[in-house]
Amino acid sequence: MNTIALAAFGQLPAVQVSAADGAQAVITLYGAHLVSWQSAGGAEHLFCSAKSALDGSRAIRGGVPVVFPQFNERGRGLRHGFARVSDWALVDSGTEVGKDGEAGAAFAVFALEPHDLPPAAAQAWPHDFLLQLRVTVGGDKLAMAFEVHNRGAAPFAFSCALHTYHLVDQVCDARIDGLRDAALAIGDPLDEIFFGVQPRLTLRAGAATLVLEQDGFTDAVVWNPGAANAAALVDLEDDEYQRFVCIEPAVIEPLTLQAGQQWRGNYRITAG
Repeated sequence: MNTIALAAFGQLPAVQVSAADGAQAVITLYGAHLVSWQSAGGAEHLFCSAKSALDGSRAIRGGVPVVFPQFNERGRGLRHGFARVSDWALVDSGTEVGKDGEAGAAFAVFALEPHDLPPAAAQAWPHDFLLQLRVTVGGDKLAMAFEVHNRGAAPFAFSCALHTYHLVDQVCDARIDGLRDAALAIGDPLDEIFFGVQPRLTLRAGAATLVLEQDGFTDAVVWNPGAANAAALVDLEDDEYQRFVCIEPAVIEPLTLQAGQQWRGNYRITAG
């Protein structure tokens, strides 16, 4: 039986989404931040730092931060935007129905609106909008759908990303297929944007394989801080950089959304 339950992650209110086959996810209301995804066999696939703040004082280091409305410092607002440090609301949950009519994966939907924003963010980005994030788990699959709705009378521009921290045993063994002619190894450090990527990538790390599929998101970002940069991050243990690689579906160059329009980006991960 699929279940949706209130939980806690550190000091943060969270929602646990559990499928009947054992797959589950934990999402904090702070940032609509996916902090854990376990496939049906019980394997964890997301990295979260042991030093991450879990009290709402700063963005969570790990999992899947929602980046909106700007990427990094490519804009005049808060670095990586306000979505990851705002309190979202759980607005829907349930069970998807499979093609055979049988109950399938479990899902939860989270929403963010202007009245949910911290005052400084609301003043800096005075647009009428609705953000929705749908997280679906079942079997060996995770799906995330991110929607942006322009509910105002004027257009606005935005960038976005799902800043996914994929858990690996050793980052030096990780390889990504589909970004270049040859497999991409993770440098020390690596921070690179790939524009106009193909919709299917593969992450191979030791015996584990993840198939990553995206649509709506036009670009991808690959990041790992390496040893020197990790040591400078207050919310990351010095050696934790070896346990993850970020592969982020993204829209880097700002996209203009006309009044009344909406945009949707999908990210699907299959564990092999």
